[in-house]
Amino acid sequence: MGPYVFPDIDPIAVQIGPLAIRWYALAYIAGLIGGWQYCLRLAKRPPHTVTPKHIDDFMVWATIGVVLGGRLGFVLFYQPGYYLANPLDILQVWRGGMSFHGGLLGVIVAMIIFGRRHGTGFFPLSDIVAAATPIGLFFGRIANFINAELWGRVTDAPWGVVFPNGGPSPRHPSQLYEALLEGLVLFAVIAVLVYRRDALLRTGLVSGVFLTGYGLSRILVETVREPDAYIGFLAFGTTYGQWLSVPMVLYGLYLIWNAQRQPPVTVKSGT
Repeated sequence: MGPYVFPDIDPIAVQIGPLAIRWYALAYIAGLIGGWQYCLRLAKRPPHTVTPKHIDDFMVWATIGVVLGGRLGFVLFYQPGYYLANPLDILQVWRGGMSFHGGLLGVIVAMIIFGRRHGTGFFPLSDIVAAATPIGLFFGRIANFINAELWGRVTDAPWGVVFPNGGPSPRHPSQLYEALLEGLVLFAVIAVLVYRRDALLRTGLVSGVFLTGYGLSRILVETVREPDAYIGFLAFGTTYGQWLSVPMVLYGLYLIWNAQRQPPVTVKSGT
């Protein structure tokens, strides 16, 4: 059984005249819409610090944070030399090159500013957004697989996939591993905490679980994911993605510890 030869999938999902809609764009749209709807559901749960109206208003902020942060993060973290020499290429988002860590920083900045302006505070908003983020991660990793990019290292596993630009040898479909761990599993874990353990009543807990869960998932999958050719392996055979994920895990663990030692948020009667 296997290896599987990757099917010839056009990266353009829909072509209407000169307008080309790519799978990657559809993944972002699906993630944002799915995350928005889930956030609206969570905003109806105690402690009601963040309302559905806040979520609606924050959608524009989140979109800008994801796109700008993701693109600028890729430029600064991964290929600063190239884009310094070719600054106009920064605008060519359709050619790929988005960083999750950059997108995360972009959304964090958006939440800080929004929380101050609208009086929600940072963590009540970030806990809800963090619970929904795995939805976007799932669709994004599926799009990576469809685009036959960010594949894994060579493997003799029966589920190995021969990717068009990955040479003749089968490789780990690491995009699907990430879709499973960062998307489905992390979403399920946080959902159980929210609906069974009232995790939203412990400020920062969901944010901490998300950061820890994503960081650990990324560190694990990076052991079979092919590192970017322009970076390669770092010290002790580690990858850049793993080093970027370590601070997330450490800060996430701190948030979990801090949330557990604080009393749960008091819900006002009548809300």
